[in-house]
Amino acid sequence: MNFALIGAAGYIAPRHMQAIKDTGHTLVAAYDINDSVGIIDSISTDCAFFTEFEYFMEHAWRLRRQKEGAIDYWVVCSPNHLHSAHITAGLHLGCDVICEKPLVSTPEQLDELRSVEKETGRRVYSIMQLRHHPAIHELRDKVLAEWREGQYDVELTYITARGPWYLASWKGDPRKSFGVMAEIGIHFFDMLHVIFGELKAQVLHYHDEHKAAGYLEYEKARVRWFLSIDAEDLPERVRGQHSTYRSITCDGEEFEFSSGFTDLHTVSYREILAGRGFGIETVRHCLDTVYQLGLATPEAPREGEAHPQLTRLAPTTRPVVVAGRG
Repeated sequence: MNFALIGAAGYIAPRHMQAIKDTGHTLVAAYDINDSVGIIDSISTDCAFFTEFEYFMEHAWRLRRQKEGAIDYWVVCSPNHLHSAHITAGLHLGCDVICEKPLVSTPEQLDELRSVEKETGRRVYSIMQLRHHPAIHELRDKVLAEWREGQYDVELTYITARGPWYLASWKGDPRKSFGVMAEIGIHFFDMLHVIFGELKAQVLHYHDEHKAAGYLEYEKARVRWFLSIDAEDLPERVRGQHSTYRSITCDGEEFEFSSGFTDLHTVSYREILAGRGFGIETVRHCLDTVYQLGLATPEAPREGEAHPQLTRLAPTTRPVVVAGRG
């Protein structure tokens, strides 16, 4: 099948390109406003490339008129605030769409995409790679096998160090990235829902451009969570050796999953192509979680609700402001 990709110069695009190659398909067209896209040659030397969206769309429509050349899948790796427009363009072109998380910033935008799906008869799939991680499967299976009633005591920590470029890029602009909770956290909120059931309550304790912390209460768990792009938050035992630390403890038992991410996009593609992708309704709950946290004003934690990292941070009462919200 034929694939087209938007956002070819971005950080995550090479994983999508490799997944297209690994699943035996062809990248026929790509677009980015930047031209640092030499990575495309490792996938295909026949891929058409454009730095202007209008020419890219013109080429895509031309391919649609060719019986053997039409684009089957439209891959969106553009900045988050452009996802809705780029997804809609692909649907109207007659393609199924694969999009990086988060799909959009508000539940209302999800409803709009759902309407466009119905109008066009095509589907939107989100990359939620944590659902395919072996350590997450292990924890989910443990909870399914052992849970009777009550709630697990859970602590989630995700720290992925980013340099000064991060805040200088669109990722550091909450109007474009929707903030650190959406940019690096949404698939962790999805993971918690998958493992521990329906969300019952949520509280935001801290949020700034580098990190966020809070408390979530699920059907089966009480979760203290912390997200950060600040290298200073890395545990001493990994600092200087690794730039990323992912950990979840469940009643004191740690499930550390900093490794095992290298081929999860390929796994995601295989599942999508087999008809088992994660569509709009599947990801609605985690997007709504991030949306509600984005509207919240940070408040002091109650007893037992604070993540240990929170003791290092000064209180903040600044609300989050992102595109589509007040």
